[in-house]
Amino acid sequence: MSNVRGRGLQANALGMVDTVVMAVAGSAPAYSLAATTAVLVGAVGLASPAALLYCAIPMLGIALAFSYLGRIDVNAGASYSWVGRTLHPFLGFISGWALVISATIFMVAGSLPAGSMTLALFDDGLADDTALSTVVGGLWFLVMLLVVLGGARLTARAQLLMSGVELTVLALFAVLAFFHSGNALAFDWSWLGFSHFDGMGGFASGALIAAFYYWGWDVTSNLSEETRNSRRTTGLAGLIGVGIVFLLFEAFTIAVNMILSSKQIEENDANVLSVLGDEIWPGWGGKLLIVAVMLSTIATLETTLIQVTRSLFAMGRDRTMPSALGRVHTRWNTPWVAIVVVGTVALGMLVASNALGSVGDILTDAISAIGLQIAVYYGLAGLAVVVAYRKMLLKSAANFVFGGLWPLLGALFMFWVFVESLGQLSRAAVGIGIGGLAVGLIPMLWYWRQGSEYYRPARLDASHAVETDYVPDDGAAAHSRFHEGLPTDF
Repeated sequence: MSNVRGRGLQANALGMVDTVVMAVAGSAPAYSLAATTAVLVGAVGLASPAALLYCAIPMLGIALAFSYLGRIDVNAGASYSWVGRTLHPFLGFISGWALVISATIFMVAGSLPAGSMTLALFDDGLADDTALSTVVGGLWFLVMLLVVLGGARLTARAQLLMSGVELTVLALFAVLAFFHSGNALAFDWSWLGFSHFDGMGGFASGALIAAFYYWGWDVTSNLSEETRNSRRTTGLAGLIGVGIVFLLFEAFTIAVNMILSSKQIEENDANVLSVLGDEIWPGWGGKLLIVAVMLSTIATLETTLIQVTRSLFAMGRDRTMPSALGRVHTRWNTPWVAIVVVGTVALGMLVASNALGSVGDILTDAISAIGLQIAVYYGLAGLAVVVAYRKMLLKSAANFVFGGLWPLLGALFMFWVFVESLGQLSRAAVGIGIGGLAVGLIPMLWYWRQGSEYYRPARLDASHAVETDYVPDDGAAAHSRFHEGLPTDF
């Protein structure tokens, strides 16, 4: 594969519909419900809908932060660039590194269910075979790797197909669950309150897991250099995506509380959605939801690959990681070196994960570890938007609420969840989460000493921001543009 230094990604490849689908697929509604519901119920019990509700509110604040920051700095690195240009380059690098590590861990945690769900279509007993699930999941991962390598347009077409089927099936079962007559419990409004949480520590544990449910919508920001009218499209698509998945998460979590017993959830910790489907529609229900989960898992492997490879591409371009990661394929306009490196590392970790235990055990620790890393880079982005727009926040009530207060509260919530959760999680989860972040100090300090321009940034100021956009031409890929005013048209 050949490349030209400075060549950019494929501009204007994605439209609004493509980007909204990417946001929804990034959060992987069917996969998140199947893989995480048992973990969430184990942590907070009947308060699961409340955990998702009270995490959605600050998550919308973070989505607003991404939207506002994307208006003034179009960059595939997203929070890596924004945090570095507002708070400090060291924090910016850690923000980008947190995404890279969490996404890499997820590609292991996500490939296993992709394999087990595929096997469950043929034989439920095969789904518990970790080794076989690893092989099949690895094959799906390779397919998605090739799709992402083929470019943004091919990626979007594959995503429309997979997510279209997934969302249709989920919508059908959300309606069927509403009319289901065999409920074990009647709906109780207390499920949306605080009474079922085991103190503030229990609430923090639930919120950390809930953050994993929502994580992934921000792939729209990593695709900003490849999106039409990206200053408006990527942020708006992220907000719409969070809204759609919130409704799905609440509908299905309430259905689990009503229809499934604690024993059913515990005994089917890696396949809760399939059991729910069998209860709602005996015979066909379980199989249809397995198909939805399989497609959702494969689809989110694709969006996760996009996030991590675009982040590494931005880092390579800025020389904060090996510069080869910033190389772009001359035909497909994709960061092929980053894709190959990520694919190799993730497949190696997938094989090594066989020594860690069952699919369920691996998912539990991985989800908690990823939650810690998500809290870090989402929280930093929430602070970054306040700094970038600080001179404009008092010009109107909308500016103050949407560009300042709400994102700030979202950031504080994320940091609070991070700190509170440290005492609640297993040693393995904390070790993976914190250890993964600590490893990032090595390349950060190395390339800082090498004199990377990233560590001498032009400050990001919304009142008179100079933005750097990257366009796919064959010469110097960067150009500057001036932008004034704080957008409030949501």
